[in-house]
Amino acid sequence: MTSVTSEVQSETKFNAEAFAMNIAKAMESGGQALAAYLKPAASGDVQDKPPNEVTELVKTFSAVAEYWLSDPDRSSEIQTRIGKAYLDLWGNSVRRLAGEEVTPVAAPSPRDKRFADPEWKSNQFFDFILQLYLLTAQWANDLVRDADGLDPHTRKKAAFYVQQLTNAMAPSNFVLTNPEVLRETLTSSGDNLVRGMKMLAEDIEAGHGTLRIRQSDPSNLEVGVNMATTPGKVIFQNDLMQLIQYTPTTESVLRTPLLIVPPWINKFYILDLKPEKSFVKWCVDQGITVFVISWVNPDKSLGEKTWDDYMKEGPLAAMDAIERVTGEMKVHTMGYCVGGTLLATTLAWLAEKRRVRVTSATFLAAQVDFTHAGDLLVFVDEDQISAIERDMRASGVLEGAKMAMAFNMLRSNDLIWSYVVSNYLKGKQPSSFDLLHWNSDATRMPAANHSYYLRNCYLENRLSTGSMVLDNTLLDLSKVKVPVYNLATREDHIAPADSVLYGSQFFGGPVKYVLSGSGHIAGVVNPPAAGKYQYWTNDKVTDTTLADWIKGAKEHKGSWWPDWRQWLETIDPEQVAAREVGAAALPAIEDAPGSYVRVRA
Repeated sequence: MTSVTSEVQSETKFNAEAFAMNIAKAMESGGQALAAYLKPAASGDVQDKPPNEVTELVKTFSAVAEYWLSDPDRSSEIQTRIGKAYLDLWGNSVRRLAGEEVTPVAAPSPRDKRFADPEWKSNQFFDFILQLYLLTAQWANDLVRDADGLDPHTRKKAAFYVQQLTNAMAPSNFVLTNPEVLRETLTSSGDNLVRGMKMLAEDIEAGHGTLRIRQSDPSNLEVGVNMATTPGKVIFQNDLMQLIQYTPTTESVLRTPLLIVPPWINKFYILDLKPEKSFVKWCVDQGITVFVISWVNPDKSLGEKTWDDYMKEGPLAAMDAIERVTGEMKVHTMGYCVGGTLLATTLAWLAEKRRVRVTSATFLAAQVDFTHAGDLLVFVDEDQISAIERDMRASGVLEGAKMAMAFNMLRSNDLIWSYVVSNYLKGKQPSSFDLLHWNSDATRMPAANHSYYLRNCYLENRLSTGSMVLDNTLLDLSKVKVPVYNLATREDHIAPADSVLYGSQFFGGPVKYVLSGSGHIAGVVNPPAAGKYQYWTNDKVTDTTLADWIKGAKEHKGSWWPDWRQWLETIDPEQVAAREVGAAALPAIEDAPGSYVRVRA
């Protein structure tokens, strides 16, 4: 045993000279990172003012502080509460130091990956730091929970901000208080910090003064080469989108083609990642004529494009193009996330105009009612939307990085801090992962369209209440009579499953609500061959809660894709010969995935 220990120590012997040199190199890269951060302000590219989020945080916490500090007894009670917790921890630590077996005052969740390293428990220093952090985080959450008189929205914001701050201040995020990082630093003589600070400087430079955390190695991930490779052609385009028609792989296809409306907040190739994950390729192989909208990545010149424009130049223009190349007046439609919300408004508009263009509608993690819209409601109130609108008026667009950061904050430990630790403290280059590469390929949003979306959907919830006006037309979802396949995902933080279920009741036709395992992306992009997750079905979609719906639901192993394909064929099973791509009516403009998707923010 002694010889083995000596051998390990010899392999990982600390080199003081190398450590000193590496610390100097890391500080040099840190200086470069600071220079990259300050460069935009120095050149006048950005105004020297606090971000809107900081102003909102201070205002929210002031409301919580006012409750506790306005009464001396309450103020004393909260100080006593945290003081007692710290004394209990100190007493436990002293007893453990004396060799006594003690029960921890606080313990992390078994699912909390930040504290999985054994030294968080075995080493008394790290165990003390961990419990101190957990007690403080719980105390901060209790301050919000127990503050009487807060309106629900302010309480929700305060709880969200507390979570963000406590996640940021976790001891796992710092070199000296993370046992795994500290071991790596000592055994590599600080080489990890050199690599990490170099990546940090590069990522701030890439973000033009804002940290753009790399979640994936982009070296062998390229749209049209490693992703979005399903063969097809761009057959139509306008200012807002390119329409892609995919090359058939079967001799016959369903007569009714499929039009997919993806979100413009992200790029369409989430549905066409690597071939083994591609929903588009799977649909083509299932004998479906597939058309996909690829939205433009807009700049200031498109800042005045409205929701009306996105409907007319998006799904409506696509339906006209599909009719020209296939002869079919009606299409199956599918909308993902906000693309689904746009699709729902389009269906309501068509119904009001009495235009029969759609055979069925499939919604993937999409909301039509925003009563239960989840944590994103934290960012929605008049003050915050007005602040966003002021910023958008100056630039014409909302930068994609801001929306991406909002989404990442919903799962900040997984999507922010785990990469901060791995990239910048451990110095590890992230692996190549197509889904995370897509996640970082953000798009901008036109100011007019985004303002309409925030106000009419999140703030005023007009679509489901029948008060949304689009193209001078009052929309009524109950007039949408086409069959609906409404897919939600069980762990969705963006379109919560209960929100999607609640929205099902507003359609006027038959609705099949399906709940998939996992979250907003993995629950949707779940190829059958992977054999992962599960989905649930239950015919009852009205007058029920999600919990009750699940109790009466039937669980099915694997992907929801085959279930959806079977549902599609029950609506219109007729088949025709496979269609040529790039027909005379609309000759091919360029190969899929087209040029719009290649424009990066």
